[in-house]
Amino acid sequence: MTEFTGERVIPGQVPVDLWNEHTARYAYAARFAEGRRVLDAGCGSGYGAARLAETASRVVAVDNSGEAVEHGRRNYRRANLHFLQASCTSLPVPDSAFDLVVAFEVIEHLTQWEEFLTEMKRVLAPGGVFLVSTPNKAYYGASRGTAEPNPYHVHEFEYAEFRAELLKRFPAVRISLQNHAGSIVFHPIETSGAADAWLETGAGDPLEAHFFIAACSATDVVTRGLVYVPRAANVLREREQHIDRLEEELGQKNRWLEETLEDRQKLVEMFRRQTEELEERNRWAEELDGQLKAAQQRIADLQRELAEQQQAGRLMAEGYAAKVRELEEESRRQAEWARETEARLTGELERTAGELEARCRELAECVKLLDAAEATVIERTHWAQGLEAELRRAEGLLSGVRASRWVRLGRAFGLGPQVGNG
Repeated sequence: MTEFTGERVIPGQVPVDLWNEHTARYAYAARFAEGRRVLDAGCGSGYGAARLAETASRVVAVDNSGEAVEHGRRNYRRANLHFLQASCTSLPVPDSAFDLVVAFEVIEHLTQWEEFLTEMKRVLAPGGVFLVSTPNKAYYGASRGTAEPNPYHVHEFEYAEFRAELLKRFPAVRISLQNHAGSIVFHPIETSGAADAWLETGAGDPLEAHFFIAACSATDVVTRGLVYVPRAANVLREREQHIDRLEEELGQKNRWLEETLEDRQKLVEMFRRQTEELEERNRWAEELDGQLKAAQQRIADLQRELAEQQQAGRLMAEGYAAKVRELEEESRRQAEWARETEARLTGELERTAGELEARCRELAECVKLLDAAEATVIERTHWAQGLEAELRRAEGLLSGVRASRWVRLGRAFGLGPQVGNG
């Protein structure tokens, strides 16, 4: 079952007044539909298309909602009535396909409403009539008061804009006003024939109209007023029922008010307790405030001491910085002296190394000479030792000769060589 959302009309699911204002538009359109090819653009649940199909030669009912189209197919079966799911801004039909195009309460729902009007002109046959309705923005704005805008409406029209936009596309535009009007109805019980209607002259003020319904064509189109008296119409009874509903709502609101007053009393008692708690907390807050002020004073003292210490620290740091600069300068001088000393000592070491190397060479030569001298000494020593041995042998021989009898005999006689005593 299709659900009534508050915008699409479903038979049996809407208030009588709302149902009557929608079916009245199709009664208005039915006078143009006899024997004609009809398009119901934005057909909704299909009840209006079925009403037009009673006299039209053929009706195509189009809606972009698959649910609405399926509802129409199930509930309104006629040989000359066809339901089609499509966008009203791009219809899958040839140009000039319809003699009557109906679009009730559609244009205000469309973002591309200008393309919609152009498409309606395309599918309308020469000499055909385009019937389009929309709520009056001025009336709706005043009736809503502080309520939120209608969430289903994208672009609402005031009379001047509505008429101007239609005239851009259709040379002949006749706009009628649709209103709920109080009337006196004489309705015979036993007859069902046509009734006479008497309308006082004067169409009314467009600014105060409930709805606009325009008949548009390429040529002039004749429109007549219509008094629509629905079968269930009894304004007094409807008003009584409306009053009953209001009284029920008032009773419900009174019950809500009593509950609200009870809740208010509870809230007052809660407020009293909260006030006492608040006073207690305020006293506690005052104590905390005193402690906070003392703490803030202590913090101020500490901040002052900190500032003094920071100043002393800065001075000490400046002294340290100066001393560091002095030490750095002294270190730089010492480093310079060390570099100069290193260079000087390096030169002296290089010279000393040269001298040492030369002396080492001299010592090496001396060692060689000493070795040669030592060899000579050793050789001479061996030679001297040999001579000494020879001398000892000679002395031994000499001693033997002296001791010889012959020598003594020759000495006694003055003969032989003179051998000394050594």
